[in-house]
Parts: sequence; structure tokens; C-alpha cells
Amino acid sequence: MTGPGARSSRDAAVTAAAAFFDDGRFVRDLAALVAYPTESQNPARAEVLQAYLTEAIMPRLEAAGYSCGIFPNPDPRGGPFLVAERHEGDGLPTVLTYGHGDVIHGQEGQWRAGLEPFVVSVDGEEIYGRGTADNKGQHLINIIALEQVIAGRGHLGFNSRIIIEMSEETGSAGLAEFFSAMKDRLSADVLIASDGPRLQPDTPTVFTGSRGAVTFDLVADLRDGAHHSGNWGGLLADPAMLIAQALALITDARGDLLIPEWRPDSLTPDVRAALRDLPVTGGDGPEPDEDWGAPDLSMAERAYGWNSFAVLAMTSGLPEAPVNAISGTARATCQLRFVTGTDTAALLPALRAILDARGLGRVEIRPHQGGHFPATRLAPDHPWTKFVCASVQNTTLKRPHLLPNLAGSLPNHVFTEILGMPTVWIPHSWRGCSQHAPDEHMRASICREGLQIMTGLFWDIGAADAGLPRTGACGTAG
Repeated sequence: MTGPGARSSRDAAVTAAAAFFDDGRFVRDLAALVAYPTESQNPARAEVLQAYLTEAIMPRLEAAGYSCGIFPNPDPRGGPFLVAERHEGDGLPTVLTYGHGDVIHGQEGQWRAGLEPFVVSVDGEEIYGRGTADNKGQHLINIIALEQVIAGRGHLGFNSRIIIEMSEETGSAGLAEFFSAMKDRLSADVLIASDGPRLQPDTPTVFTGSRGAVTFDLVADLRDGAHHSGNWGGLLADPAMLIAQALALITDARGDLLIPEWRPDSLTPDVRAALRDLPVTGGDGPEPDEDWGAPDLSMAERAYGWNSFAVLAMTSGLPEAPVNAISGTARATCQLRFVTGTDTAALLPALRAILDARGLGRVEIRPHQGGHFPATRLAPDHPWTKFVCASVQNTTLKRPHLLPNLAGSLPNHVFTEILGMPTVWIPHSWRGCSQHAPDEHMRASICREGLQIMTGLFWDIGAADAGLPRTGACGTAG
């Protein structure tokens, strides 16, 4: 539907979404979700994880015309899943929406005076509470936006599927297995979801993938116990020195990667163009070191278009109480964040070959179990990317920041690899939100604008003349 009537109807729905925030309903509804202490890292909260889905989410979705089911996790370490569907027609596009209702530990007693983790408090622009930013507030915004379109149009104009998991904060245990088993019920033309922060609080961000991560230990375990450095110095190999030598083969003094197999081939001209004007700093953290990382790349290219190596922890001897002795063991916990265009199967074998060639055969490489996430990325000129960015700009009159992938990692590969769909993420938080820390919060202006953005986007998807790309979902009921 085109013309002034269509425009006025869209505007009315977007205005109604803003009013939902302005009159206090959003904060009221968010407080009801935050009140569930869904700490997935705490085994004692297993019943709360289930209650969040059955009591807080499922009745709301059923009232909006969704059929819902709650399913056990195939992995005993993980919490349950909620799958919901509103089916409007076999020939319509299907949109999958995702969120997670679990949170990290509340960290009671560590929040500033007057704040409690599972009680929402509003102080000016900030809406405090555990899970506000990660991720209850974000998937609540998307659910409310769907409700606003149904209220304004009488229907969505597309088929909607929603999955809420309860184990994201513990590594999404069982998520891949569940998706494989539920492939038909979760199939869609696109994933549109929200997690993570905006690059800048006053400008919408769209990202379409994430960097992958591989975590491993470098270990030199040479002997039992430590031995006096005067008696044995010059006679016993020092494991800390071996680890230091190994690390020096991975990057140079400014952190630029030295191993050819660890350098991606995907920083193409279109990706470079998408990253060219993106901000990296936002006044909510330390200033980046301009002389760190690949010298021929911009800071945005280093963060979003390239691979980066970090030493997460190192130990040898007793750092808190050093003694005059040569340690028997040393360890460095390491991580490579990588983008698409990286041969992940070659990463650790390439390191092994270099260590052996430099006489460091005594340094072991021990991969972490569950320490690997694949990288994902959707092309900046993909039709879904362009469609979403155009809709966001139409609503906000701001050109969104477009990231081909986050600098961080999330389980986006379950959507791209198992379900075979493009993915578009629109975060409703900001980098200073204290995610995973005391005083976690959402910013009111971002919440309000997020409600408008998502209502406008879902309205546009349901428009008869949307001309949406179809990516293989059949559009039939699961």
C-alpha cells in the first residue's frame, strides 16, 4: 500500500510506539521482566528461568495472536526455550526474532546506593536493573513494536516467529542442537533481532554479523615445583621465558599479527567503504591507542574488519609473593577474535608449526572447550541490509551506522549456518550501559527511539509493496 494514507498509518503506529514509552508503560513492563532473577549461572534459579517464559513472556505473546511452546534444552547444562509463531499466510515473508531472558549474577551489594539488581529504578535518562540492557529490555522493545503494528494495521502483513533462550550468559548451551532439531519450525527469510550496544548513543546502529573467537592456553609445564634461582639459574629452562618467546612470534611490538594464516582476506573494498566513517570512540571508555594494531588500517578497520589477538591472563610462579626460584610451569590464556575470510582450521596448526620451527616444542597449545565461535557477516549491499537501513533512516531521519560485524562475538552462526538465513541486528543499548557489571541500565532516549525504529521496520516489512528478498523460507506454518 502506497500513498498518503499508508504514510499516515505508519506515522500513527510510530507515534503510538513513542507514546507507549512516554506514558510509563514501557518502564512498567520492563520492571515486571527484571523482577525475575533469571541468573543462568546460578543452578538454584532453574525454576525462575522456566517461570520467566511461562509467566512473563508466553501470556503476552498469546494475547498478540501467537501460538507458543516451551521446550526443554537438549543439553542438561542449559535452560528452556520458548518458540512462538504468528502465521498470517503461506505466501508471506517470515521474520524470525530472537532474545535471551537469562542474565548474569545480580551482584547484590555492589550497586550504587539506592539501586537493586532486580528492581527497576529510573534516574533521569537511565533505567537501572539487571537485564535492562542485556537482554530483557531489548527483546521487550521488539515485542512491543510487533504489538503496535498489529494494533495499528490489524495484522502484521508477514509471518512472525520468535525464540527466547535462557542460557546465553552461560554460552548458549544446547542452542545449536535445538536449532538443528527445530529447523522447520524456526525457518525464516531473515533474522531481525537486538543485542549489544550502539556505536554512539544518539545514532542508530545496524550490524549484520559478529567476529568469531578462539581461546586457548599456551603452557610450558616443564617440571614439578620451583627450584632456587641461584643454584639452578642457567641450568634449568625457564617456562615463563618460553611463553614470552612464543607470544612474541604471534604479534610484533604493536600487536600487529605476524602469522600469515591469522590475517583475513575479507577486508574488501565494500567492507572498507562501510567502515570508512564509523566512530570508534564514544566517551564511555579509554581512548584507543592509535599506534596499536595493524599500521596500515584505520581504527574502525582494526576493530570490525580485521583479526585481533589478546593475552587474557598470564601466570608463572607466585606474582603476589615472588621468591628466588625458577618456576616449573607457566601459562598464558590467549584469544584471537577473527572475521570471516579466516581459515579457522589453520589457526592453531600454523601456530604449532611456527613454535616448532623456532625451537619451542616444549610450549603446548591447549584449546579451550567451547572456546570457539565462528565468524559471520552479511554483505553491506545485501538487500536485507539496505532495506533495514532505509527503514531506520525513514523513521529517525538519521543515517544509521552500519557494521558488517560486531567486534565481539555472539552465537549468530546458528542462524546463518544451521538455519541458512541472513541476519540483521539493531541494538537498543549503548556502550556505557554497564552490561555484566553493577549499575546496568538502559538509556531512555534509546529505548524510545528503539520502539519507533522497530515499529516502523515491522510496518515496512508488512507493506504489500515492500519488495522483500526471499531467502528460502517457505512461509508455511511449522
